[in-house]
Amino acid sequence: MKTSAKFGALLLAALATACSQKEEAGTANTAAADDAAQFQKQLLKQLIQAQPGDVIEIPEGRYALNRSLSLNVDGVTIRGAGMDKTILSFKDQIQGAEGLLVNASNFTIEDLAIEDTIGDALKVNEGKNIVIRDIRVEWTNGPSTENGAYGIYPVQTENTLVEGTVAIGASDAGIYVGQSRNVIVRNNRAEFNVAGIEIENTIGADVYDNVATNNTGGILVFNMPNLPQPGHSTRVYNNKIFKNNYENFGHEGTPVAAIPAGSGVVINSNDFVEIFSNEISDNDTANVIVSSYYAAGYYSDKSTQEDFDPYPEGIYIYDNTFTGGGESPDDLQLKALKVAKFGLTGSLPDVLWDGAIDKNKLVDGKLPENLKLCIDNGEAGIINVDLQGGFKNISTDIAAHSCSLKKLPQVVLDFDKEKEPSQDEQHAANEVADA
Repeated sequence: MKTSAKFGALLLAALATACSQKEEAGTANTAAADDAAQFQKQLLKQLIQAQPGDVIEIPEGRYALNRSLSLNVDGVTIRGAGMDKTILSFKDQIQGAEGLLVNASNFTIEDLAIEDTIGDALKVNEGKNIVIRDIRVEWTNGPSTENGAYGIYPVQTENTLVEGTVAIGASDAGIYVGQSRNVIVRNNRAEFNVAGIEIENTIGADVYDNVATNNTGGILVFNMPNLPQPGHSTRVYNNKIFKNNYENFGHEGTPVAAIPAGSGVVINSNDFVEIFSNEISDNDTANVIVSSYYAAGYYSDKSTQEDFDPYPEGIYIYDNTFTGGGESPDDLQLKALKVAKFGLTGSLPDVLWDGAIDKNKLVDGKLPENLKLCIDNGEAGIINVDLQGGFKNISTDIAAHSCSLKKLPQVVLDFDKEKEPSQDEQHAANEVADA
């Protein structure tokens, strides 16, 4: 085909323009990469050279990082311009296990987002007086087993506040506090994680005014074996825990992979837990599950230390608002149980209990009052599946659980002035400290 001179000139001009645009785009991409590298270099330098009392301000913008950040200096604050304005993106991360790893006390981080880390988004290890406020952690591709395990992850900490955060897409727990003491988790939102909020092997935690929805399990209070500290004394209250029915996408073989989809609140092997004044609704397996270590899918004699207490004891459920739930359990045996006991259109009661108790603690054939599972919650029902009896004596008798327990004291952080304890609460706290 013969091309006219005029068309040939136009074609040459178009090719020249395209080449010019490509060169400009390449130059822009190079400049952007240079800017990202310079920002990362400067931020790493600030974290390494930080001194107690420093405030590291990160302005509004989206910043691409390809390696983990770390801080090992006490008394530092990291502050952005807002969780939707200052965004640290680790989408192209090639080095490190976390987004930000902190080994320090008197640490505050606020007003920024951490996205798409290879592993955990924000881990704070072995610090005291920790404030994690108005932080968003998210895997932007949506729920996936390939996402990092933990979003917000303080572990072995003391006096810790997690508030106003958003956690989305973690393949284990969106907000996890483990092996810690004196903890408040409030005003957060956890969505599309395997576990929305998890309190594990922690002593003294208040979990309130949170929203947990679209997770596999909404709020978990667990004790795991082979850890330095067993947990107890957690209050879960004034939360909205609804429609936690997302399929479990946890890594096979991990404890969280055993959580059935449709779990509202799950208590496993933990003692002295209060569940009260929550709105709990439409969790398809059960609104509340109380279980022993023996009912967990990760149970193994070989991996359990001798002094580990596998039984949940001193559980008090009261004054919650329950709606729906239990209509489509994520377990074939539970599905069959639901149909057998409550018909095709029925549902399991609000509280599902495996029925396991420590028979060595029985007095005259009964558990001491302070170790019972007590329910004072209007028309809420219970089903005891009789794990220890081989599921032969399944019961819905609420009478054995019509009791009340001494209420736990409020958790108070020295640096948190939002809520001061009443005289009664302070007295209760003193009694616990003396014990």
